[in-house]
Amino acid sequence: MMSAWYDSAIFYHIYPLGLCGCEKENDYKEKESKFPVLNRWVSHMADMGFNAVYIGPLFESGSHGYDTTDYKRVDSRLGTNEDFKAWVKLCHESGIKVVVDGVFNHTGRDFLAFKNLQEQKWDSWGKDWYCHVDFGQQGPYQDGFSYESWHGYALLPRLNMQNPAVKDYLLDVVRFWVSEFDIDGIRLDCADVLDFDFMHQLRALADTVKPEFWLMGEVIHGDYGRWVNSGMLHSVTNYELHKGIYSAHNSQNYFEMAHSVQRLFGPYGLCRGANLYNFVDNHDVDRIYNKLTVKENLKPVYIFLFTIVGIPSVYYGSEWGIEGCKSNGSDDPLRPSIDIDTFVNPHPEITDLIRRLAMAKKTYAELNFGEYKELLLRNKQYAYARIYEGKACVTVLNNDASAEHLEIMLPISAQSAVNLLNGEDVAVNNGRLQLTIGANDGAVIKLNA
Repeated sequence: MMSAWYDSAIFYHIYPLGLCGCEKENDYKEKESKFPVLNRWVSHMADMGFNAVYIGPLFESGSHGYDTTDYKRVDSRLGTNEDFKAWVKLCHESGIKVVVDGVFNHTGRDFLAFKNLQEQKWDSWGKDWYCHVDFGQQGPYQDGFSYESWHGYALLPRLNMQNPAVKDYLLDVVRFWVSEFDIDGIRLDCADVLDFDFMHQLRALADTVKPEFWLMGEVIHGDYGRWVNSGMLHSVTNYELHKGIYSAHNSQNYFEMAHSVQRLFGPYGLCRGANLYNFVDNHDVDRIYNKLTVKENLKPVYIFLFTIVGIPSVYYGSEWGIEGCKSNGSDDPLRPSIDIDTFVNPHPEITDLIRRLAMAKKTYAELNFGEYKELLLRNKQYAYARIYEGKACVTVLNNDASAEHLEIMLPISAQSAVNLLNGEDVAVNNGRLQLTIGANDGAVIKLNA
């Protein structure tokens, strides 16, 4: 089977402005580079088994990173273009692909086109770069005009994607990122409201700028198949499954999680054949540790994340089970500064589990390419197989507070079986797996012919 690197990717997700403890507001002055800090995280990613990193936002902005002021310059609070170029090279040498944020729906107010609009008004070329510019209205910043902003945030004027000059500029930005930094893909911010024609053009470009250049979109609601297809994006964020994961564990109702899997990836699934970007937390939502009522369910949560259909992603710090909740409308608690050299790991058992899961996913093709088959489904127990070229791995989950003995029908003929997470043999009798799964735990079982 021919496959691209992203078909077997295991992502690590870094929000660099937070991780590096950068200033909240950018004065655009040269700072001490933070890339020596980021360099130390590369060996950590490699040691954990991650082979891809999504890092962003990364380019010059006024505050949180999504109010872009220069698409071709690395944020001066982080370092220089040369610093990032060297960082990508270090990642590649460590077997790690690099994906950056593409914030193409809106800019910051300090972006060149908006500054031109402020300065020259009717005579500006920038007036056609933004949506619904009205010189008969006064905006919140008393610019002498009003404009459409992203979700009402006046700091984020929305780009006019009907203007060919805007599209051409952004496509040129992508060419620049590939030629200058050698990145391997883009995560499209707010892809659910991004112009479809632009995404078609971006896909055509992606297929030429670099072999296997990956496009993933941030999409929260809707039919993911509208975005994931041969003419647009390779993948989108799987928010549907994200909600199902923590909700199913908190309600002890695996039917919710299994329903999402069948709806997306089953025989008649909306995204059958697609690899969606699966996650349990990120820079926009509370940490999974805080979302789980029973913290011990971190184990079955991560076992599911790494063995279900799709591309798993772990947000920096969550491999240690750290906490983080939005506070007073601020995302800052979700994006902490961490000194990897002095950090004390509160949950080494979770770290070890993720490392073992990453190793299993790298070793066994069925966990990347295998067809999903449900084997057992109860409120508190759930088992499924990933079957590929006559081989299979079986995942078994238990969200109960007590251990459970299970007998599970084999999805293929097998003489023996082993739990990949602890190396222990699993009994195979009369065409069934027989095992006891501990409280709030799980197993990944390799079947042997």
